[in-house]
Amino acid sequence: MTLRFYDTATATVRDFQPVHPGEARLYYCGATVQGMPHIGHVRSALVFDLLARWLAFRGLRVTTVRNVTDIDDKILANAAASFAPDYAGDHPCEPWWALAYRFEQVFTAAYDAIGIARPTYEPRATGHVPEMHALIQHLVDAGHAYPAPDGSGDVYFDVRSWERYGELTHQSVEDMQAAPDADPRGKRDPRDFALWKGHKEGEPATARWDSPWGPGRPGWHLECSAMAAKYLGEHFDIHGGGLDLRFPHHENELAQSAAAGQRFAGLWLHNGMVTYAGEKMSKSVGNTVSPAEMLAEARPLAVRYYLGQAHYRSVLDYRPGSLAEATAAVERVEAFLRAARTSGIDLARSPEDVPPGFADAMDDDLNVPQALAVLHESVRAGNSALAAGEDAAGPARAVAAMAEVLGLSGLMDLGGGGSGAAEHAALDVLVRSLLAQREQARAAKDWGRADAIRDELAAAGVVVRDGAEGSSWALA
Repeated sequence: MTLRFYDTATATVRDFQPVHPGEARLYYCGATVQGMPHIGHVRSALVFDLLARWLAFRGLRVTTVRNVTDIDDKILANAAASFAPDYAGDHPCEPWWALAYRFEQVFTAAYDAIGIARPTYEPRATGHVPEMHALIQHLVDAGHAYPAPDGSGDVYFDVRSWERYGELTHQSVEDMQAAPDADPRGKRDPRDFALWKGHKEGEPATARWDSPWGPGRPGWHLECSAMAAKYLGEHFDIHGGGLDLRFPHHENELAQSAAAGQRFAGLWLHNGMVTYAGEKMSKSVGNTVSPAEMLAEARPLAVRYYLGQAHYRSVLDYRPGSLAEATAAVERVEAFLRAARTSGIDLARSPEDVPPGFADAMDDDLNVPQALAVLHESVRAGNSALAAGEDAAGPARAVAAMAEVLGLSGLMDLGGGGSGAAEHAALDVLVRSLLAQREQARAAKDWGRADAIRDELAAAGVVVRDGAEGSSWALA
């Protein structure tokens, strides 16, 4: 058994050698909780959920860390934009920290709905400012960072001081664009990026922390380096995230951590993007799809199957009918297991029931499409055995074992009733989270936000009914 993964840093498929024998330590970038999740966010989390499940299946003790960025320029901007003209209090805008927590809950509900396991640790950026200060000071002392000379309180990473800068994305400094994260007047080079952002006039007083360089808040890239090292050590196995994070986020993470003397991640894994009918998803175009919309159209079982069926490095193209196809495919698996159980077959399984072809595919850079081919071939073999009155116990246990590894088992209905209770419960989690936010908005007389939540649910086919005992929902 040899696990092999494609490493972005070397652009090769490499053997996986754990830094600590018997363990696998994985960090992947979570959400910047500035707004509602889209399916790209959920796909990325699902990819690394599948990876963690497979590493555990292979006998490794897995530690996963998924961060929450709960302080950010866009979070502050979106909170400031939440002006409620009828709000009677002293602060007409929703506090930035309340907005961040509200959307964090929506992300969590979306992950839970399709069976994405909670990470071992899910740290928030705002809870790790002391660790960030220590990392910045280390870089300043080593000559790789400098405070802005204009007295703004900004601190920048000096990209030209680190000769390996650009190694993750294989580009030279001269070919890079300027970093648009702070006023360039304080930078030695326009590509220098902010480690610490000095507090600016007009920003909330709560969005700043004291530091040796003046009050302010952390830069985006800094938080992941600080939290990865705290929870996984200065040398860990895998750093993951969406392909769009390679540059500048992951490039800058690697530079600041390596410049501080850390070995950091042994492998870099990046999942592909999600498109809509071949086009990039964009709010301005209006072709984004939310988890709530998908769960209004299909069962959580089908949504999980759809989002995980492509190879993690490939583009996943969403089209009308995609979920119907996924539903048909995964319900064939479910129907076979139900039929096998009805025929008296015990579906109790062990790791040895996973077919070698499935295991080989998963070992080979998490090749889920090839693994699914083995799954469906086992379903066909099992159905043929049942139809012929032959022993189907082997295929049934193999299918059950593969479904468990892929995280599908917990979303299946094998009781034969087909009640749909599991999928309704998952959708209920998401919708009730939104209804709670709508109720908070109404209590604050923020009618614009309350109406926007209702409209979003209506667009997903969810009808909201207000009554004396609160709000309820139903599918249109």
